[in-house]
Amino acid sequence: MTMSAEPEIHIMSGTVRGRREAGPAVFRGIPFAQPPVGPARFAAPQPVRGWDGVREAFAYGPPPPQASMTGAPPSVNDVVGDDWLTLNVWTPEPGPGAGLPVMVWIYGGAYVFGVSSDPGYDGTRLADAGVVVVTLNYRVGMEGFAQIDGAPANRGLLDQVAALEWVRENITAFGGDPDRVTVFGESAGAGSIAALMAMPRAAGLFRRAIAQSVPGTFFSAELAGDIAAVIADELGLSATVDDFSAVAPGRLAAAGDAATAKMRQFEDRWGVVAHTPTLFSPVVDGEVLPTTPWQALADGAGRAVELIVGHNRDEYRLFVAFGGLLGQVTDEQAAAALSVFAPDGGRAYREAFPGAGAGELFELVQSDWLFRMPSLHLAQAQTGGGGRAHLYELTWPAPGMGGNLGACHGLDVPLTFGVFDAGLGAGLMGDPLSPEGQALSQHIRTTWTAFAATGDPGWAAYDPKRRLTQVLNTEPAVTTYPEETSRRLWQHHTFAPLPRL
Repeated sequence: MTMSAEPEIHIMSGTVRGRREAGPAVFRGIPFAQPPVGPARFAAPQPVRGWDGVREAFAYGPPPPQASMTGAPPSVNDVVGDDWLTLNVWTPEPGPGAGLPVMVWIYGGAYVFGVSSDPGYDGTRLADAGVVVVTLNYRVGMEGFAQIDGAPANRGLLDQVAALEWVRENITAFGGDPDRVTVFGESAGAGSIAALMAMPRAAGLFRRAIAQSVPGTFFSAELAGDIAAVIADELGLSATVDDFSAVAPGRLAAAGDAATAKMRQFEDRWGVVAHTPTLFSPVVDGEVLPTTPWQALADGAGRAVELIVGHNRDEYRLFVAFGGLLGQVTDEQAAAALSVFAPDGGRAYREAFPGAGAGELFELVQSDWLFRMPSLHLAQAQTGGGGRAHLYELTWPAPGMGGNLGACHGLDVPLTFGVFDAGLGAGLMGDPLSPEGQALSQHIRTTWTAFAATGDPGWAAYDPKRRLTQVLNTEPAVTTYPEETSRRLWQHHTFAPLPRL
C-alpha cells in the first residue's frame, strides 16, 4: 500500500483514493460532514453519508460561501458545489500502523474568508518532517458565525469539532496517531483554537495546540444578535433561520459586505468593533462557547492541552500597508486609534513610548489590542489555570514589498508551511528567499513538528516570573518577554466579550 502511486484508504464512510505527489501521499476533498444546505444550512454539521465503491480524492472541495471583497485566489473559486465541509490529508506513510503525529491546520481570514485549498497551505513540506497533515474547510461569515434566531451559535467552530471527530475516527488509516493530534492555526484560526480549548464539545479531541497571532475579539450574544439584525435589515428580513434560508449564500455574503462597509455608522451601538474590518467573531453564547478562552483557561479548561502561543512583532503593519497609510498616519489618526483601542484612552501609551511618532503609536496600539496582548494573555491564562504554555515572538522582518512590512501579520504562515511562491508567501517572502529566511522556515517547521511529536518545542515553558519567550529570527534566542512595556500597559485588561452598548 505504501509504495502505490494511487493508494487507497478505507475509512468509516467508504474508500478514498489519493496520489503520491513529490513525497507524501495526498488525499483531497474528503467530506467530513454532509453539505450544510437545504434544511441543514444553518444547523450544526451532520454526520457524512457513506458511499459505495472508491471515491477519488484528487481535487480540493469547493470553498464555503464568503465575502467577495476579500478576493480569494481565482484558483480557489474555480471549484463549485455545496460540499463545503471537506478536508485534505498529506501522509508520508499511508496505512495503519505508522502511528505518526497529526497536525490539523485551521485557516485564518478574519472569520469571513478562507479555504483549505489556498496553495499557501500545501502540507507537503510539513509531512516530509514525519507528520500527518490535515487541512479543513469550515463555514465563515454569515454561514458560520452570524447569530441567527433558531440556529446554533458558532457553526464554524462546530464544523472544526466535526473535522476533529473525523480525525479521531479515521486518521489511523492514514498512518496517524489519534492520541497525538496537534491543532495549529493563525489569526482567526488561532482564535478558533483558543475557542476550541474553551469548548466542552472539543474536549479530548486534541492533545496539543499551536496558536499563531490570537485575535482578542470575542462577541457577546447581544452584540452578535444586533449585528445580524442590521445585516438582515439590508435584505428587508429578520435574522431568523426561516428568513435567511430563503437567501442564496452569495447574496447573504454580499449583505454582510454591505453592512461591513458602513460599520462606523453603528459606533454608538457596537463600540470598538465598528473600527475593525469584520462583523464576525466567535460568540460567547453560554452553550457552544460558555466563556472567553482567557477566562476558561484561567479556570483550568486547557490543563490537559500543551500549548505554543505567540505573535509577530509588527502585527498591524500589514493592515497599515493595505490601507495605504505607511508613513502617512496623521497625529489625528493616531489620537483616534489611541482613544478607541488603548486601555486608558492613550495617555499611558504616549508616556510609555515618548519617542514614538504618530505612525508608530497608531500601529503599536492596534497590534497590541488585536493580536499581541491577546496572545500573551492566553499564555498567562493557560499557566494560571495549571496548564503549560510556551510563548514566542517572531521578529524577523519580511523581505518582500521593499522590506517595509517588518515582522507583520501573516508572515508566520509561509514560514510554517515552507511555501514561499503562493498564498501569503508570494507577497511577503521576496524572490528568491534568502538562505536566512529558508533556515528560519526550516527551524520553525522542525520546532512545530517536534512539539507535535513530543510536546517539547525546545525552550522552557512560560512562567509569570521569568516570562521566557522564544524570539524567532535568523538567530533564534530565548529571552524574557520582549514587549515588556506593552505587557505592563495591558496587565489588568481581561479581553471580556465585546458588548452591545
